Amino acid sequence: MARPMIGRVVRRLRVERGITQAALATRLGISASYMNLIEADQRAVTASLVFKLADALGVDLALLSGQAEGRLEAGLHEVFRDPLLGAESVPEGQAATLASAAPDAARAVLALWRAWRVAREDSAGLSLPSGRLLRLPSEEARDAFHDAANHFPALEKAAEALRAALDDPSPHALDHALAQRLRAHHGLAVTIGPLGGTALRRYDAAAAQLALSETLPRESRTFHLAFTLALLEARDAVERAIAVIGPSSDEAASMLRIGLLNYIAAAVMMPYAPFQAAARALRHDLDALSARFATSFEQSCHRLSTLQREGARGVPFFFLRVDPAGNVSKRFSAAGFPFARGGGSCPRWIPHAAFATPGRIAVQIAELPDGASFLCFARTVERPAPRWGEPTPVQVVAMGCDLGHAAEVCYADGLDLAQARIGIGLSCRLCDRPDCRSRAFPPLEHRLILDPAQAGAPYRFAPAS
Repeated sequence: MARPMIGRVVRRLRVERGITQAALATRLGISASYMNLIEADQRAVTASLVFKLADALGVDLALLSGQAEGRLEAGLHEVFRDPLLGAESVPEGQAATLASAAPDAARAVLALWRAWRVAREDSAGLSLPSGRLLRLPSEEARDAFHDAANHFPALEKAAEALRAALDDPSPHALDHALAQRLRAHHGLAVTIGPLGGTALRRYDAAAAQLALSETLPRESRTFHLAFTLALLEARDAVERAIAVIGPSSDEAASMLRIGLLNYIAAAVMMPYAPFQAAARALRHDLDALSARFATSFEQSCHRLSTLQREGARGVPFFFLRVDPAGNVSKRFSAAGFPFARGGGSCPRWIPHAAFATPGRIAVQIAELPDGASFLCFARTVERPAPRWGEPTPVQVVAMGCDLGHAAEVCYADGLDLAQARIGIGLSCRLCDRPDCRSRAFPPLEHRLILDPAQAGAPYRFAPAS
């Protein structure tokens, strides 16, 4: 898979703004011929020139990073390798060109493929017991967060307003301050006790009661209190955000609503500027951050993935939560990590190995087939079982950033960044790495070599023609 090319991005942005190549070259202080080579991806672009390009084109640096195009390109490769689509002959270079030069068309291709997959699954009998066809609102909500780089400026402002209205917003008194505001301004009776079953929170507007489960740790109680306050005082901001996204169904809208309220609750607990400053000072040490803001490991990880405010960006992290069966329940990528949409991820990747060392942070430098490398770290998180005899729910929370940010993250300390890289793929079906002993499936784009006289890697295959 080719890496995103900034030249095509620059050309598209220039054409969209009606600027000639010669005029842009003049603004940048370079020759027109050099500008032409840049747009043809025949010359590298220095960091200083990237800043000049951002100013000349009037765009944020993120638009010139190629991350968005990289995600689109990864999605297109997955589309073109779908064996039932019959598009395996599309050259890899064309996917990169489409993602960089025509991103709207690329997104349309991805949307059509997703709709076709759902229709294909529906025709195969994937429906609810009631007979209603399954439309996966969770995927729609997940895509909305992904498209926004997991950052919502209007909701950050709403969270800041909520926190400013509290009597004592200090981290270790925040739960009491939230409960006091719910009582004083909304007449809610807040109780903590047994709720039965798997319930963690029950809000009864008619009875003016908020009941929280006694099984919740303190940081989770704080989160649920902040969620309820956001539900009561930040509803307009959430509904405006939903209107902009334009979900296709009531189920997707409801899932978005809950996700956006969760976003505000986290921002109330970990306000943007103080949290970003602490993260930078502590070099993103999750245990230290959690202690300072009275939050859990997962809450702190999740908040780190949202620090993408224009003009005050944090390190761009991806965030992933996965269970022992490989099911992904959350994923966000401000770091440009190309998650696969279908099938499992690479078994060599650190989120899966972290289950073997519960409670300990595992670290890995993961290198994708295109050479892109990420500093990844992961740790298990446990939730209490609802009753004796049931398995304890265990998941792994994983994060990562481009290796270029490794010096800003404490988990890179002591690693040989050049030698410690582990080659991974998006998933076995999309990975071209030969001789992988961890491979579960053969790659879609290669013919298998089946020789009973030889044994070794699970699948041997011929190079792509």
